[in-house]
Amino acid sequence: MFITHLPKLHSHFSIFYSTPRIIITSALLSKSKTTPVSHFSSATAAANTLLQTPELLQTKNLEIEDVLEKPHVEISVEKLFFPPDTDVSSGSRPLSSRILKGSNIVLSKYAGNSQVEQAEFVKSSVDTEACPSDGLPEFALVGRSNVGKSSLLNSLVRRKKLALTSKKPGKTQCINHFRINDSWHLVDLPGYGYAAAPHEVRTDWAKFTKDYFINRPTLVSVFLLIDASIPAKKIDLDYASWLAENKIPMTIVFTKCDKRKKKKTGGKKPEENLQDFLELIQKFFQTAPPWIMTSSVTNQGRDEILLHMSQLRNYWLKH
Repeated sequence: MFITHLPKLHSHFSIFYSTPRIIITSALLSKSKTTPVSHFSSATAAANTLLQTPELLQTKNLEIEDVLEKPHVEISVEKLFFPPDTDVSSGSRPLSSRILKGSNIVLSKYAGNSQVEQAEFVKSSVDTEACPSDGLPEFALVGRSNVGKSSLLNSLVRRKKLALTSKKPGKTQCINHFRINDSWHLVDLPGYGYAAAPHEVRTDWAKFTKDYFINRPTLVSVFLLIDASIPAKKIDLDYASWLAENKIPMTIVFTKCDKRKKKKTGGKKPEENLQDFLELIQKFFQTAPPWIMTSSVTNQGRDEILLHMSQLRNYWLKH
């Protein structure tokens, strides 16, 4: 049964779940509805021009050409994610030059100041009321146990032991806050779906994590981690459905995208599992949710996630 109470504090992100106010002209797109890979040849020049516009926050210590290269999958226009207050109708830059690599996310004017310069553990909380009260914006990482959540967090902050990693799933049993650059939080939430965890430490995420999602006023977005090396699992689909039903702002992060299955064993490529998952959840959303491909082994998607977080965070702070 879904929780029907919706937090007023997420109302300014309603654009994530309704038709965005975007004007797309023929000058920005090809005649085909699919954004072709060939359009990305001019990504570097277009991105540099984009970052020089007065209203765009400057991105520090980030090679823009590294995050605006061609994607691993072709994306149709209607399946792109446009951040709040995004207008792509002006100028001569092709829309395809503004899509973050390995994602469906369009770069907006709010992107900037994305790099992690300082990260520190703040506290572990057993309920929402005990979480830090400093009012800083935060992003929560959640996913099925053993999806690589702690490894991704460590990759984002470029530290090996900031978050606890273990070969035994289910180690995270609290709401763990990490303060980034003294200005925002990364939040590590308990994993779900690992039935073998000891009963005495197993968390009822329906009463624990969901309460955090609905009642945490400083939550900017949930980053739902999905293992792209395996087929979609029902528990992940249920989680995505619940977030959509309750209009919780979310980004889907596909992990383990470096793993390649052998065709002769019937395994699919991460790109294929990704597409299957997106097709299964599309009925839950009015518009396409943002998604990013990642790997904690190769650090694929690290800068893209941070840049995406920055544009959501800067919009949240302004509004």
